[in-house]
This record gives sequence, structure tokens and C-alpha cells, in this order.
Amino acid sequence: MQVASSTNATSFCVECRDQEASVFCEQCDEDFCEVCHAMLHRTGNRRKHTAKNLRVQAASDTNGVKGAASSHSTGGAGSIKGADDMDEKTLSAAMELDGTVINNGAGATLGQWMEKRAKFVPLRLDAHERNLLRLLEAALNVSEYTDKIDILSYANKARRIVTQIRDLCAIISGLLVAGDYKLGDQLFSGNSVKQNEAFFQQVFEVGRRHKIMNPEKMRSTYGKLMYMLMDSVIPEVEDSLGFSCVIPIKTVFEYLKANDCLELLHDDMVALATREIAQEFKSRAQINAEVQRKKRAIEALSEKYANERVSKDDIARCLASLSDNHAYLKSNRDPCDKMLKYLSKYFNPSKSESGYSLAIMAGRHGHRLTHTHSTQYAYVHQSLCLWREIVHEMYMLWSLSDEDLLSFNPYRLTNTGQGLQRIQQCRGIGSAMHKILNRAQKKSGSWVGSSVVHLGDRNVPNAFMFIDKYNQVSRILTPIVNTLDRIDSLLEDSAIAAYLDETYGGVDQCKKDILYDFFRFGFDGSGADNYFDAGSCIDGRLTSAWNWCSHIEKKKFFPIFLLTSFIGFDGGGW
Repeated sequence: MQVASSTNATSFCVECRDQEASVFCEQCDEDFCEVCHAMLHRTGNRRKHTAKNLRVQAASDTNGVKGAASSHSTGGAGSIKGADDMDEKTLSAAMELDGTVINNGAGATLGQWMEKRAKFVPLRLDAHERNLLRLLEAALNVSEYTDKIDILSYANKARRIVTQIRDLCAIISGLLVAGDYKLGDQLFSGNSVKQNEAFFQQVFEVGRRHKIMNPEKMRSTYGKLMYMLMDSVIPEVEDSLGFSCVIPIKTVFEYLKANDCLELLHDDMVALATREIAQEFKSRAQINAEVQRKKRAIEALSEKYANERVSKDDIARCLASLSDNHAYLKSNRDPCDKMLKYLSKYFNPSKSESGYSLAIMAGRHGHRLTHTHSTQYAYVHQSLCLWREIVHEMYMLWSLSDEDLLSFNPYRLTNTGQGLQRIQQCRGIGSAMHKILNRAQKKSGSWVGSSVVHLGDRNVPNAFMFIDKYNQVSRILTPIVNTLDRIDSLLEDSAIAAYLDETYGGVDQCKKDILYDFFRFGFDGSGADNYFDAGSCIDGRLTSAWNWCSHIEKKKFFPIFLLTSFIGFDGGGW
């Protein structure tokens, strides 16, 4: 195979044949994407192979620079420099957002990081937008859009889509008139749906923005909304409707940019005004003092940056939106960090204790993988690290998901074993996931299991399913972490303390039993409908963990979960 940069045609990875090639191995004489190259060259003689960065060489050729990109020993990581994610509390690590890598060593500042983060942080809803949200939710609750569209029928599908979209718009119009007759008369008296294009675009955008900031909301209506908007961008449908239903999601960055107020993000006080106040190991007085400092910082920034175009309340709303993002990371990303700490505290990566070996064997006790203790430890550790990386970039992934779904991208209805699903390519999500996976692999040093990311196939049909799948990470880990954290408080009751000692051998032993069971049976490749869809692929790891959660009531330690206020993994009750 010739080097991709020598031609104008786009070259794809010879291994996965899905991602654009970015690394050329001179010894293999093949083009690879970053992930496949790192996987194939991490061990053995291939670690000594030299590689060329095709992107750098292509840029050099474009600029007329003679010579190819310099080759170097890869050590299994390819020729692309990786970057760690940057934590909100520090600037010690690098960032990779919006396709740009900024290293702290190169002089990254809090303002630069905050500006890039703000590009994916939705703007919090104001009072008027919350009224529109109630209209949309009420209309979606009674709509039967997917029941009428996602079926096998010989009737003209475009005509059915147009009819259903107009019906939904009519329901929203009727609800608005019933709630505010004056506004309804102003908008719809003598005006067609086409003439109210801006109103309906705003209503649909408010629903998308609200869902990103509140993943636990709109559980039964968000999919209906996205599938309707996905259909609305089909050229034939849009021509029949006469207007477009989709506008970009309002973000903090775009709002501040439109109002000439971007310097707000570079103010050092933003860190204090948007910080998440943790309650752990603090007295009530300390928490109140931090709350007051944060409040004073918000007031000072609102006073400083308000102008004729943006009010103090609007500045405060932008800061609150950034703070919401930090709160999301604390509640969704921190469980991954805590679980990693529990893993390293109770288990040794190189040797196992008697009765607590993490080793599993395919075919026994429902396991579908065969790992030694050290291999299983590494497998669990890298899976948790990968989940942490994904959750950390979830707002960016959600933005890319929105683009994948709502840019015209044909889909096909296919029976995946779980009903008819829309299978659609996920180019934006796929590219971002490969970068995140590559970063996680470099952090791990070595990789156990498959690095296949299922997207646009029977396992993960489209970007909406991908986002819904990885929103389950915190729903799986948070209840387990909460139980482990609260077991110590059970000792305050002498009867329960005696029960713990007699049944489980004490608090530490009980914690270890829970973790031992979760790390073995929650990461064993099980949970799929058939053997071929199970295993160690990126999505199969989450499937196995969810399968473990579905059998929690059969575990011997389930009473401990109930004693620590466990109410379920999906918001339900027991």
C-alpha cells in the first residue's frame, strides 16, 4: 500500500477500514488509524517499528515543504502525541477539545480551557424558555410519532412524516393558545406554521438543550423528539413542510460571543464563581463560607461584565450554566474515580488473596472471558478509566451526537432483536470515541481485550443510542459507591453491627465481598442476547456491568444495599 499522503484520495485504516488513516508504519507498509496502530504495535517486535504521521506529512506537502514527516520509534503508541483531560480544579494536565490539543507545558491558561469548555456547555433555560419546555413535553407525551413512522409500511413515508410533524406543531399551538390566549392570538391568528418557523425552532431547541443539562429528564420523550427532528431534515420532508425545525443549540460560548462578552471567560474569578462546592469532610460553617464567596464572585463578575446587550442576570445565568457542568462532572465522573480507589485499596494487581482471586474462566458461572487475576485487574481498571474519560467529555459527545443525528444522514430501519431500530452512521461520535479510546490506552500502557467501538450497527444503532448507553455509567456506579461509603455508618446501630460481624465478617470484609463480586461478574463479557455480541469490546464492558445490576436482588449482600438507602439503579424502587 502506498503512503496516503502521496495521493489526494482519503485513505482508511487497513485494519478497521472505518477510520481515516493517520499513521503509516514503514515496516508493515500499511496505513493505520491511531487506535489500531497503537493496539498492533504495543508488544513484540512491532514495538520497534517506525511510523510517520500522515497528517503532518500531508500538511508539509501542501505547504511545499520538502521531505516526509520524521519517523521515530513508537513504543506501541503511534506518532501522535496524546493528551490527558484537564480537571476543573487544576491546570496540570492537557486538554483535547474540539479537535485541538493544548498542553499545559505550552502555556494553557484557565481562560483558554474555560473558553473551549464553554463551546459545549448549554445555556441554562430562562423563565420564558421553561414555559416553552412545558408545552413541548406535554405535546410529546400525547404524540404517537414513532408508533406511526417507525413501522414497516408501503405508504409514502415522507407524507406520513410531514403529517405527524404538522400534528405535533398543531398540538403545541393549541396548548399555547389555551395557556396564553393573547400570545397565541398574536402568533397564530391568520399565520401558518411556516410563518411561525422561529417559534417552533426555539421550542424544539429548548427541549434538546434541557435534556443535555438534565440527562435524567425526558426519559420517554427525548427519543421521540430527536427522531422527529432527524426526519425533518430529509430534503423531501423539509420541502413539503416549507420550513426547518432545527437550529444550533445555544451554548455559553456562542451567547457570550454574540453579546461581545467573551472576556468574562478569561477572568480569574470565574474559577471561584463556577466551582462545585463539595460537602465531604467540611463543617456547616465552612460550606456556608464557600457558598458566600461563590455568591460574591458571581455578583462581582455580573457587575463588571454587564453591558447594553447583556444584563447582570444574563451573566449570572452563564456562570450558573458553567457551574452546572462542574456539578454534572462531580456527580457522574467522581463515582469512576472512587471505584478506581476501591479497586486499588482492596485488590493487588500482581497477586491475589486466598478466596479473592479475580480470575475468571469462560463457560463457568456465566463468564464469557478467560482472565487471570492480574489480567482481570487490568481489564477492570482500564474499563473504569475509559468510562471516566467518556463521562468527562460527555457534553462534547452530546454535541457531536446532535450533529450526527440532525445533519442529513440516511438511516435504515432494521430489526436488531430489540424491535425496529434506526441504524445510522455516527461519524462525529466515532472520531471522538477513537481519540478518547486512544488516550485511555496510552494511560493504561497495555490494553486487555478488544478495542472495537460499536457505532451504527445492530449493537449501537445510532448516536442517540450511544449517548443513552453511556449515560448509564453513573446510574450503575453511583448506587454501588454510595452503599460502600455508607456501610461504616451502619455501625452506629449495635444490632446491625452485630449482624454485619456475624454474616459478613465485619465492615471491610463486607465491602470486599461486594467489590469482589462486581469486579468478577460485572466485567466478564456476559449480558448480550447471544455469544457473538458478548465479549470484551468497548460497549460489551458496559453491557456486562448492567447485567450484574439486573441480578442485584439475588446477591447475598443485597440486604446491605437496602440498609444503606438503595432505591435501584434506574431511579426505581424496591
